[in-house]
Amino acid sequence: MTELVRADHPSETAARWWRDAVIYQVYVRSFADGNGDGIGDLLGVRSRLGYLADLGVDAIWLTPFYTSPMADFGYDVADYRDVDPIFGSLADAAALIDDAHRHGLRVIVDVVPNHTSDQHAWFRQAVAAGPGSPERERYVFRPGKGEEGELPPNDWESIFGGRAWTRLPDGEWYLHLFAPEQPDLNWENPEVHAEFESILRFWLDLGVDGFRVDVAHGMVKAEGLPDVGHPDQVRMIGADVVPFFDQDGVHEIHRAWRRLLDSYPGERIGVAEAWAPSPQRLADYVRPDELHQAFNFHFLTTPWDAARFRAVIQESLDTAGLVGAPSTWVLSNHDVKRHVTRYGGGEAGLRRSRAAALLTLSLPGSAYLYQGEELGLPEVLDLPEEFLRDPQRLRDPDDGRDGCRVPIPWVDAEPHFGFSLPGSEEPWLPMPASWGPLSVRSQLADPLSTISLYRHALRVRRALRSFDDAPLRWLDSPEGTLAFSRGERFACTLNLTGEPAELPLPGRVLLASAEPVVEGGVARLAPDSAVWWERGDA
Repeated sequence: MTELVRADHPSETAARWWRDAVIYQVYVRSFADGNGDGIGDLLGVRSRLGYLADLGVDAIWLTPFYTSPMADFGYDVADYRDVDPIFGSLADAAALIDDAHRHGLRVIVDVVPNHTSDQHAWFRQAVAAGPGSPERERYVFRPGKGEEGELPPNDWESIFGGRAWTRLPDGEWYLHLFAPEQPDLNWENPEVHAEFESILRFWLDLGVDGFRVDVAHGMVKAEGLPDVGHPDQVRMIGADVVPFFDQDGVHEIHRAWRRLLDSYPGERIGVAEAWAPSPQRLADYVRPDELHQAFNFHFLTTPWDAARFRAVIQESLDTAGLVGAPSTWVLSNHDVKRHVTRYGGGEAGLRRSRAAALLTLSLPGSAYLYQGEELGLPEVLDLPEEFLRDPQRLRDPDDGRDGCRVPIPWVDAEPHFGFSLPGSEEPWLPMPASWGPLSVRSQLADPLSTISLYRHALRVRRALRSFDDAPLRWLDSPEGTLAFSRGERFACTLNLTGEPAELPLPGRVLLASAEPVVEGGVARLAPDSAVWWERGDA
């Protein structure tokens, strides 16, 4: 293996940079194809770093690019210290990190600690070693129930559908909370702790600025692996009873990881992908000695309703504030339908998504953008059946994630819209023929486009960063609208109704998703729109 040295990482404003950062999620398979095989890769990401820097984000988060059989598109890792050939090489990863830092961008990578691939060396050794072996202690193996062990150890079901246990020919069962190709690790085993500490150090030494922790609420299971029906051992998350998520023991793991992160210079961070039953439980993941951030899925799942947005924003700020952590705000990611579609689709969905962008970027804390949201991309709902390969569809044919993972368009020319070079293989998911006008090149030429709105918003946000320490203060506004200020000079108003709404003029327009009508000391907000205002006499 070629010797790789740690890349320098951005040093300016290093202290607590993450508290108000805008972080752009790169779903590597669908961002840019650098070698013409129809699949996005690290070379493609590297070629677009200038675009991301010009957009105005502070950091990028890369989805898994490790060696993987791709049963769950990289979230089934076979080697945590190498790059899958479809994405490039370890040298490509090092060069990407180095180039990103030269562009002033920090780099966050995924770590997947709840499970490995069934092709990981550890699991293959466990299968070969047989019941009772030390190798099997690295995973969750159990004998079955029934006269001959023919029944699974408990009644747990996989997140992807079906039972969460698979039986091997030797009679033992192994746990997989996701696909059968993703066996769960046993975090009661010290070897597992030591291995992941080594993995984190490997990538930190290579220069990454942090980790997004996949299934950060997993890893630790309820003692005794009780059936779901056991009333004393379960927690509620949404409508699901899960004795294998959000157990208190996960916090010791995160504390150990925080100590490791703090031992490196430059404020390296941990970001929890944690589904918790309440904002209060979620705040536990970002206590001062645990991870730095946690995704705010309560905000993401809020419907287009002023009262509900106000309630979830206030609760998020209150609970995060109890532990001194910043809130995070996210509208879309690679696991949910794009918010243009969730907010109604078509022109209404686009209007609402543009307004939601200004709301998100004006709130205290850190914002996460999912690739393509700056283009106003909708969910692709009509993908041909032969392309649908998301294992989550096993649970519900309408619940697949393929539609939000379609490659993004860079130019307005078919067949690949700049995702791949002409003459390349077809993209791994087909791109709608109607997406030309939504491409980066088309929208950059239009000052009223969605990408222009995002670029302008990110420039204004950076220029006004001094208000980030200012608390949010709600202002009176008509029913169906929201209004708040941040400090003495900034205010945001949002009209979530389908009709115009009037309110006293807050100040001078800084930026609007749709221009308001201003006259006689009154601002008339367009339907489903947001406006940023500079308050005062200016």
